[in-house]
Amino acid sequence: MRIIAGVAKGRRLGTVADAIRPTSDRAREGLFSSLLSEFGDFLGLHLLDLFGGSGAIGLEALSRGASIVHVIERDPDAQKTITNNYELVRKSQPVGKFHLYAMSAQRFLSDAAKEKYHIIYIDPPFDFADHEVEELITKLHLGQFLKADALIAVERTTRGSQFIWPSGFLAVRERKYGTASIFYGNYAP
Repeated sequence: MRIIAGVAKGRRLGTVADAIRPTSDRAREGLFSSLLSEFGDFLGLHLLDLFGGSGAIGLEALSRGASIVHVIERDPDAQKTITNNYELVRKSQPVGKFHLYAMSAQRFLSDAAKEKYHIIYIDPPFDFADHEVEELITKLHLGQFLKADALIAVERTTRGSQFIWPSGFLAVRERKYGTASIFYGNYAP
């Protein structure tokens, strides 16, 4: 797995043990292509990754110029991988700020907003229930974590049931990448 673009382009990232399913390179490329078409570039954007895994999504955004990247991960092995991967990307001198929160997504969202985000990426384990995804999205709204033009991308299994976007959000597109699909929704308060 490598950084696709930006100041750290080509840097090889470490992966986490088999217990954590990484976003495929194809899905990651599709995600960032969709984000570029939505925002134009990443300069000045704030990104929140609620299930960090290896940190690849957040570090890709940082490499492309995001000004704030917050990654949430509760697994200690994944936290070590994210920290090591950040050190690799940091050598390329990205200008944005990066912070790893060592806790669950639910715990992070139970506090008041520390920051407002343009992009929120939610990629829980495939066995994470749809109603739990809906609860996370609702907490993003209630906790005031979202900028007015916020876009949420949720990665889920292609073959499973589909969560329902809560009130205040508008489904805008869905992209399939083999066993995974990414669902995009706009914040529409």
